[in-house]
Amino acid sequence: MKAIFASSILLFLFLSTSCDNYKTQQGFSTVTGKVGEILVVAENGVWESDLKECLDSNLTQWIMPYFPDVATFELIHKTPAHFEKGVKRYRNILFLKIDPKFKGKKGRIVKHKDVWGKGQIVIDIIAKDYAMLEKTCKSGLDEVHDIYDKGSWERLITHFDSYNNKTVKKDITNHFGIDISLPARSKIVTRQKNFYRVEFPASSRPMEFEASGGRSEDVGLILSGLMIWQYDFVDSTQFEFDKLLEDRDTMLKYNMPHEITGLYMGTQYEKIVYPEGNETVSKNGKVKGYEIRGMFKFTGRPIHSTGGAFWEFHFKHPKRNKMMCLSGYVDAAPTTSWTHPLREIQAILRSVEFK
Repeated sequence: MKAIFASSILLFLFLSTSCDNYKTQQGFSTVTGKVGEILVVAENGVWESDLKECLDSNLTQWIMPYFPDVATFELIHKTPAHFEKGVKRYRNILFLKIDPKFKGKKGRIVKHKDVWGKGQIVIDIIAKDYAMLEKTCKSGLDEVHDIYDKGSWERLITHFDSYNNKTVKKDITNHFGIDISLPARSKIVTRQKNFYRVEFPASSRPMEFEASGGRSEDVGLILSGLMIWQYDFVDSTQFEFDKLLEDRDTMLKYNMPHEITGLYMGTQYEKIVYPEGNETVSKNGKVKGYEIRGMFKFTGRPIHSTGGAFWEFHFKHPKRNKMMCLSGYVDAAPTTSWTHPLREIQAILRSVEFK
């Protein structure tokens, strides 16, 4: 994804944690709606204009290189009148406002937090006319996307930290010297000297689709978890992309066998889903490393096997002189949205702290 806050945008992007023009509510409930949704509040004429394509191309960016495609967000629309009469606690809300009395020479983008719901992010894009609104959106929506993106995984970390996972977290801290946020009822199912696997409770996200004889529904069972492994740090060449993938495949070959003898978890290297990576940093800014996203499959024998998505974070533990990896995985039917479980994995990776 593109870098947050390009210098040209800062000329008219004013971030605020206040609730200007909104009535702040105390003791309100947590946010509602899906993790991967942005509610766009705009008049029908604005929503149905050329601006809709601009919103879609900038706010529904792809998390690469998954197949089927995984979008960061889905846009839903309400008019201002409809919004005032309904639920206002959507986690991500974007207001597109045309105000003839607006005096600025450039459109204005303003961020508010916790307006109608705890953990909510509300962003106003304000302009004096449609032309200014369109120009402001074209210049600033990438940064708006990144604000919502960061808010999504930060919100999940806060959510996970409310659960009682003390026993599992203590075991991981004692063994690896790190602390991470985990979903409720997480359990360690594999314990090796240099390898743990944490299993998350299976979830179900049904999806309706057209079938002969009418609409049908897929149960949408999602299996997900986290693998943690470590090995000796030798030198900085271990952070080279191909070397990280080589070491990943070695660790999985010996620690992630399939129930069918001879099969083990590996990495898909087909061109369409070839792994991608980039430098990244944890939420607290103290754990810096390299993240890789891609698809896994069970390999080792020339037979058909299942697979899914992975998202992992490689870094060096400064006190233990170990290369470490947190590798989350998601196994779900292609008819089921992977956005939510992958966002959960992203939040876990970002939550890591040294202990």
